[in-house]
Amino acid sequence: MSKIFKAKINFRKCTKIMDNFCLDIDATRTTVLVGVNRKTINRYFKNFRLAIYAHQVKEMKKLVDGEVEFDESYFGAKRVRGFHGKLKRGRGTNKQPVFGIFERNGRVFTEIVPDCKKKTLQALILGRVSRESVVYSDGWRGYDGLVDVGYDRHYRVNHRNNEFSKGNGIHINGIESFWSFAKRRLRKFNGLSKHVFSLHLKECEWRWKKDREQLKQELKQIIRWYVKL
Repeated sequence: MSKIFKAKINFRKCTKIMDNFCLDIDATRTTVLVGVNRKTINRYFKNFRLAIYAHQVKEMKKLVDGEVEFDESYFGAKRVRGFHGKLKRGRGTNKQPVFGIFERNGRVFTEIVPDCKKKTLQALILGRVSRESVVYSDGWRGYDGLVDVGYDRHYRVNHRNNEFSKGNGIHINGIESFWSFAKRRLRKFNGLSKHVFSLHLKECEWRWKKDREQLKQELKQIIRWYVKL
């Protein structure tokens, strides 16, 4: 498969490890199913994730256009001690903010951000999304002023008023569906340290809406590309 996956195991077992990874079977279960020690499985899984991460970062450098949805979400569950108010936009928590871009009928990309302020989000949007795009967001003030910087077709839904769609395609259901998928999937790890969270987040981008066969074929291609870097 590659020298980056150094282990004295046969090709059949290597293929089985990849199959289990694409099926999203965890390392503990894979150890039992393949008959390879946990240390080796962990090394394979980590290298798969490193390759996927590099691939997703490369893909994110391509300009996004067409119909595009923006949204931000917060990952983690730790509350700030002493805060007793209603939680909004991660307020009162130590949750990690993440910004997401969804190209309808196409790719989804995420970026771990220090905050969700207008300056932070606008810089990411300007660097990633064509101004000719039709863009959709919720009413968060971080998206104010996009028309002023060239996004003439910016449509918004106001979640504060329980508005989730205005019809005619004005919604952000796609990116919100991705957030649900990512949080549901990451929950099974019972917490992730900061240095591996980004790897798992990019893996979620890559996995979303793909079946096992598509994941297998793509992973083989990604590994071939990655080992040539």
